[in-house]
Amino acid sequence: MSMSDSDTSSQGGDYKNFKQISRDRLLHEMLRSTKTGDSKSTWKVLIMDKVTIKIMSYSCKMAEITEEGVSLVEDIYRRRQPLPTMDAIYFIQPTKEKWCDGVRSLFLGCQVKPAPFIKFTMFWFHVLTLHAVDRMWAAPVVIILLSDMSGRAPLYKKAFVFFSSPISKELVNYIKKDTTVLTRIGALREMNLEYFAIDSQGFITDNERALEELFGDEESSRKGDACLNVMATRVATVFASLRELPFVRYRAAKSSLDANTMTTFRDLVPTKLAAGVWNCLVKYKSTIPNFPQTETCELLIVDRSIDQIAPVIHEWTYDAMCHDLLGMDGNKYVQEVPSKTGGPPEKKEVLLEDHDPIWLELRHAHIADASERLHEKMTNFLSKNKAAQIHHNSRDGGELSTRDLQKMVQALPQYSEQIDKLSLHVEIAGKINKIIRDLGLKDVGQLEQDLVFGDAGTKELINFLRTKQDATRESKLRLLMIYAAIYSDKFEGDKGLKLMQLAQLTPEDMNAVNNMRLLEGSSDAKKTSSSPFSLKFDVHKKKHAARKDRSGEEETTWQLSRFYPMIEELIEKLSKGELAKNEYPCMNDPSPTFHGTSNPASIRSSQAPPVHSMRQRRTPTWARPRNSDDGYSSDSILRHASSDFKKMGQRIFVFIIGGATRSELRVCHKLTTRLKREIVLGSSSLDDPPQFITKLKLLTAHELSLDDLQI
Repeated sequence: MSMSDSDTSSQGGDYKNFKQISRDRLLHEMLRSTKTGDSKSTWKVLIMDKVTIKIMSYSCKMAEITEEGVSLVEDIYRRRQPLPTMDAIYFIQPTKEKWCDGVRSLFLGCQVKPAPFIKFTMFWFHVLTLHAVDRMWAAPVVIILLSDMSGRAPLYKKAFVFFSSPISKELVNYIKKDTTVLTRIGALREMNLEYFAIDSQGFITDNERALEELFGDEESSRKGDACLNVMATRVATVFASLRELPFVRYRAAKSSLDANTMTTFRDLVPTKLAAGVWNCLVKYKSTIPNFPQTETCELLIVDRSIDQIAPVIHEWTYDAMCHDLLGMDGNKYVQEVPSKTGGPPEKKEVLLEDHDPIWLELRHAHIADASERLHEKMTNFLSKNKAAQIHHNSRDGGELSTRDLQKMVQALPQYSEQIDKLSLHVEIAGKINKIIRDLGLKDVGQLEQDLVFGDAGTKELINFLRTKQDATRESKLRLLMIYAAIYSDKFEGDKGLKLMQLAQLTPEDMNAVNNMRLLEGSSDAKKTSSSPFSLKFDVHKKKHAARKDRSGEEETTWQLSRFYPMIEELIEKLSKGELAKNEYPCMNDPSPTFHGTSNPASIRSSQAPPVHSMRQRRTPTWARPRNSDDGYSSDSILRHASSDFKKMGQRIFVFIIGGATRSELRVCHKLTTRLKREIVLGSSSLDDPPQFITKLKLLTAHELSLDDLQI
């Protein structure tokens, strides 16, 4: 159960970003390692469970997996054809599951041929009758593994077994009991990689019900503790993969700051998760070779209460608009392309991911900026590319000569790829701008920003609700949620009800607004108000008044971009060593030099380059095209994406319990450039506004299910 000896921490060697390390570990440390030793098979079968399939799909492409010698990918719970001449790689969870679910999955996934089925059934009879004690803790996937490899006719020649998280000694001993299986196992190792890398600087633990289980109206410590245990294990595997040992900071419970405050389970959530993560890290220090023994980075654990506005306010970047307005399934966008047979348009699924240089460049740009730049790219492309000119002229009714056709064919491969990508993003931006116009979102967005920065209040909100009768119910709901979070004293009793009635909200929508009380602001947010909705916006209006004018910064160029998530301020304070110790204590209480008043940032003074000026333009250099105005400097962009990280200081990790937003992910990219430290955002899930609002309704509406999350 050893791991590779490569040093992936931010302390030495070529710097790789978070997602690159995750990918390399899966492809090289796991898949490629099975090619050595006495394994003679050229091609192998990769067998995974539901969780590990998602882990692999977020980090690696199928072509990359195939290049490592995998010819077939199988779900461990589905029927599988015996392949006794091939080796198998198992990437599975060692976790305990409900036995009723495990048994049902096992029999639904029984083998195809009668002989394996009989062996499979007899094995289960043996387990259920003779190993009553063992079955209380054995994981169903391990039972399937043993069934696959036991007996005279195993499904595969040899099994290389990798676990996504730490495996108990009892389970290892259980596997070793069957000596015939043991001789067929080529590897038995802990990968300690059980997170989902959704971005080059972001991951989730896939706890979709975390908001409901941890902050619901009916507190259940049993469900909550189970959720936090899974979350802590998965967060800890991030540091196992990167070989980082963090200082674990967390939002303190209000009761620890105010003796008159009653302690609730939801108030202790960050504390409990921090303790769980730290316990896992302590074990890693003694079990993982070359794991750091001293702190190498910083981790800040907070929950959704630190910022109730970010999940519901309209974020005007290209990435956020795509997911908020287009109803995308993850990163999949369905594009309509002309039919080759002249029939109706055909639907084509495309992925908006980092391999697309246009997406990489524009995803964090304001939608107006993205639209302008796309127009410029298309204009420049048409003016410089001969095939594009000819094609464009033919659309105007001109006939193509033989010479024109020859020129077009010569330029066709490059032309086809470039025009397809440009056309895709021009189409997407066009759809977004049309929706913005049709729904009147500019007026909605302006009022949202004015409410947040204190430039509008009850009068302006009521006027909007009365005069904008054509505004969508969702727009009015999101406005009222923002208003309730800021002006809680004006939302109490009948006042709030009358506002919601004026907005013609449904009872379910009213629940979403009222349930924001369950996401109470942190203790420092209560200094100006005793209301549960407060997020210390009164303080912000005074303390951050100067920040309204972002002269010289990118944000001032475009309308509706004043808003910033609260984690931006927290990360800045953490990087400077100015985060209050009483409000954000450290689980592994560091030495005084770490939080010393004389030199708050002394821990990284020797490693990190000078912090960039807060006033400089902060568009990430790796997200800008270099010496190109056609948007196709992909080699340059991707090359600088890694080279810019090589001089980084120590990493900062921020984990948000209850769901993160795309604006918060964007902030982490922005601050990475400004602070010269890779900022990695983690969360239980990544939620767009419709999903977050539905989850808020789930906090009290128990008859709803997670199927309603897809709005």
